[in-house]
Amino acid sequence: MAAVLGDVGRSWWLFLLYGLIAIAFGVACMFWPIASVLALVWSFGILSLADGIVTLISAFRRDISLPRWLLIVYSLTSILFGVLAIAQPLGMAEAMFWVLAIWLVIAGVARIVMAIRVRKEVSGEWMLALSGVLAIVLGVLFLAMPGVGMLTVLIWIAAGALVYGALQVALAFRMRKDLKPLAV
Repeated sequence: MAAVLGDVGRSWWLFLLYGLIAIAFGVACMFWPIASVLALVWSFGILSLADGIVTLISAFRRDISLPRWLLIVYSLTSILFGVLAIAQPLGMAEAMFWVLAIWLVIAGVARIVMAIRVRKEVSGEWMLALSGVLAIVLGVLFLAMPGVGMLTVLIWIAAGALVYGALQVALAFRMRKDLKPLAV
């Protein structure tokens, strides 16, 4: 057991590195929100473009389990999305945000309907209905003010990265401190 703890403990610097990177990401999101949104959309675009190319290549293999036409449609859609996200990142960010807002409204209505349907079988259905109302309110707010909504989402991502990074740094120093007695 001590050998395993020693091996893990000697990796403290990796946790420190991950934590510092997460903190830097969180700070960058806070101070440069537009550039951060662009970077996120570009990342999705590059990932989508790569996925589309790989899928298109695999569509012409003999041993595929899905219909070839479906793979080709999927790959071309992925490639188109990737190219648009790389070429027009702000426009794609806004489009993706509109989809999120509409999804929130639809999900909220679905939750309210579900809460009404299960109210006799489940106690606390009001919480499901309340989550539906909150989803609708958030979706409507995003539709009314997409720029503010996008900034809000980015701030939450940044806050999450900062908390994650701080926890990783604290863990790294704790691991380093705990490693000292094992080395003696």
